[in-house]
This record gives sequence, C-alpha cells and structure tokens, in this order.
Amino acid sequence: MKQVQVSELIAALGGDLVGAPDTLISAIAPLDEAGPDAIAFLSNPKYQPQLATTQAACVIVSPASADAASARRGNGQVACCIVARDPYLYFAELTQWWVKHMRAPRPAPTVHPTASVAADAHIGREVEIGPFAVIESGARIGDGARIGAHCIVEHDAVIGAGTRLAPHVVFGFNCEIGERGLVHSGVVIGADGFGFAPTPGEAGVKWVKIEQLGAVRIGHDVEIGANTCIDRGALGDTWIADDVIIDNLVQIAHNVKIGRGTAIAGAVAIAGSAEIGANCILAGAARINGHIKITDNVQIGPTAPISSSITKPGAYAGMYPFDEAGNWEKSAATLRKLYDLRQRVRALEKKTT
Repeated sequence: MKQVQVSELIAALGGDLVGAPDTLISAIAPLDEAGPDAIAFLSNPKYQPQLATTQAACVIVSPASADAASARRGNGQVACCIVARDPYLYFAELTQWWVKHMRAPRPAPTVHPTASVAADAHIGREVEIGPFAVIESGARIGDGARIGAHCIVEHDAVIGAGTRLAPHVVFGFNCEIGERGLVHSGVVIGADGFGFAPTPGEAGVKWVKIEQLGAVRIGHDVEIGANTCIDRGALGDTWIADDVIIDNLVQIAHNVKIGRGTAIAGAVAIAGSAEIGANCILAGAARINGHIKITDNVQIGPTAPISSSITKPGAYAGMYPFDEAGNWEKSAATLRKLYDLRQRVRALEKKTT
C-alpha cells in the first residue's frame, strides 16, 4: 500500500500544517469512517462533533476549526491537521492529486484489436480505444483521448484532446466535444430531438417526423453523468458551454443552450429551445419549459417547474413541501377547494361594499 507524508501534500497543495509533518497517509476517508492511516476533511459545521471522535491521522479544516482539530487527541498531544481557507476545495484538489500520484499507472494507450476504426478517421497521438469500440468515417479523435469499450463515435464527430468517453457511450454524427471532457457510461449525444408535426389521420392524429438537421456542440472541461441524453438541434445546434457539469439521468432537448459554468443535478429535464445562462444551478428533478430564457446566476430548487423566463438572478423554488401523509392529503384537499373559496370571498366582498 502506497503512503505519503503530510508534508508532501502541503508541498503540492499548500495549506498550513499543524502537527507532525512526517504523518503517513494511505487513504482518504470521511470523518466518521477514517482509520489511523487516513486523511479526512471538515467543511460542513453539521459534522463538527465528529472531530472529537474521528480516528483520522490528519484532518483538513478551516481556520475556525483549527484549534478543535489540533486538540482532538487530548493528553497535550497536538493532532495533525491541515488548515485551509476552503477545506472542501482543498479536498477536491487532493482527490485529483491522489489519482495522479497514488494509484497504479495506467497501461500505455493502445487501439484494441477488436475495435473498428475507419480508414479515414483521424486518430491523434497517444489515443486509447477500447475493445469493440467503433470509430466511423471522418471522425476526429484528439491527442490523449480515451474511448471506452463498446463506444460508438459516429461519422464526422469530433472528440477533443484529453477527453474520455467511458464504456458504452454513443456520440452522434457531426457532434463535437472540446478538450478534457468526461462522458460517463450510457450517455447518448446527438439523438434526434422530439420534433413531430401533427396531422389528421384515418385513426386519429398522425405524427409526421421533423428531421433533426442540427448537431450538439459541447465546450471544454465538461462532465456529463451516466445515462444522460443531449439531443441534436432541429435546424441549429444544441450548445453546452465550457465548464458545465451535468449529473446522471438528465434530459436536454433539441436546441437548448446552456451557459458557462452551470451545474445541472440528476433527473433535470430541459425542454426544447430553452436557454440557461452562465453560472446557474439546477437542482435535482427541476423541470424547465421550452422556449424560455433563464438569466445568469440563477439557482433553481429541487423539483421546481419553471414555466416562464427568469430575468433576475437569485434563488427560485417551487412545488409543495413534503409532510406526513395524512397532513399532506388534508392540505392537498384544501388546495383543490381554493378556487371556490376565492369566488365565495369575492361574492362576500361585493355584498359588503
């Protein structure tokens, strides 16, 4: 098992050290699960009491928690801790350092003999293509990219340098993603958008398909979670800007535009031609109607249905809060009678004026 001294972490990532610099670390763990060979972090005050009981060899804390972290072993012994302005950010940077330095190195990149690579596909330097992957005609794979097993990169698609497609990704024709992206398993980029024209038919409505002629354009440093779908545009393109992070099971419909640095949590659904600004946060299961615009720096709460444009930055929430089932049913029954109650109040007001 590989070990690292805390002093090496300080040299690589910064922070102020309290305690022994030669403290050895071989794992990263939560406060309540950390053993005597692990480093943990505290950023949420909710978990402050765990400082007194954690077995971690070292803890990453804010200046406000430094005294409690260094005194946690008692008997006059100074416990090891790293004091950082933002412990959560320090933890994030530590995980990246850990992957690069503490894990076994990956094998040299190769094209697996079972992969199917078109003769006119452009494959950059040090590209890895896994078993049974398919790279179609005219596709371009940038330097250092990794294409996982059973991925399909369709014709004329572009995968930027250093981008990784996990196994079982479908990357549609003429779509593109920039550099250093990460696309998790099951993602489909560039499926047809849901576009149909209704017309009367013999047995009722007949739906006439509108061919989706656009593509999907994704910027640099974008991460897309497992089983997310991003549809190609109907005429223009669907756009995802740089530094966007998208969770699992998200649906992004045709011609949607998402601004730089926006974060989208699991099960969000964004309907066609909606525009989401930069640095927004869409919490889990939020629903965004089509053809609306959300300005920059907006936070949408969990399950909120957004049916009209938002022009002012800030936090927005909706839906009914949970309650005990019996209480919720009574409240819901009351809500159904609100319109009748409103009409009765209006009638009474007219009688008294």
